[in-house]
Amino acid sequence: MVDHDALTRDDPQCAVAAVPAGGVAVYRGWMLRSDQYTAFTEALTARGVTLRTNSDQYCRAHELPGWYPSLAPVTPTSTWTTSAQRIAFDQARTRLGAGAAVLRDYTKSMKHHWSEAAFIPDLLDPTTAWQIATRFIELRADDFTGGFVLRAFEHFTTAEVRTWWINGACALIGAHPDTPDELPPADVDLTTLTPLIAALDLPFVTVDLAQRDDGTWRVVELGDGQVNDRPTTVSPHDFATALLTDALAHR
Repeated sequence: MVDHDALTRDDPQCAVAAVPAGGVAVYRGWMLRSDQYTAFTEALTARGVTLRTNSDQYCRAHELPGWYPSLAPVTPTSTWTTSAQRIAFDQARTRLGAGAAVLRDYTKSMKHHWSEAAFIPDLLDPTTAWQIATRFIELRADDFTGGFVLRAFEHFTTAEVRTWWINGACALIGAHPDTPDELPPADVDLTTLTPLIAALDLPFVTVDLAQRDDGTWRVVELGDGQVNDRPTTVSPHDFATALLTDALAHR
């Protein structure tokens, strides 16, 4: 019902022309920049449609600086810049300290280009660190969002697990879409995480987890549930049933 291409060329009225007027809606589609999502919500509002996730909530879920402060105890130590300038990058690198780090921007890493654009072996090596940052910018190109984010490297021993949350309650646990056949263990411990997610007061998010080498489950990423994919090992029927059941239970 939504023309994503029209959204990304900044024509939100055209993008929502096929959406029936009136009611409350949940978007399921490709990722949008926060400013595009704001324009999207405004175009829908003009049609009498209210998105369940407002633009402020989307931004807080979609961009790391929005959710990191609340989840700092359960995710790798992070710092970030507000630009792509080298001086800002070096200041952030110095703030994080020594050791290895993972580089990303506010919304995405280049983990599939691990050695050239994601993993910084030594924060005290400014030349190599900046080479990796430069390559990251080249690969992200126009999709570069916000600024650099540097996250302290932690050694994980499991594939990532994707969890789905509605109104602060976990509705579904499954594999990560990048590793759909690596199913999560039965003992994923959400005890510490649950009150932290609830306190974020976000209606629909995903939280990707991995187990650190000391056995602790750590948050790798939080994202808006509307724009995050499901693994192929979770059927569309099971996915929709789990989310609808939990949504109805927490109305």
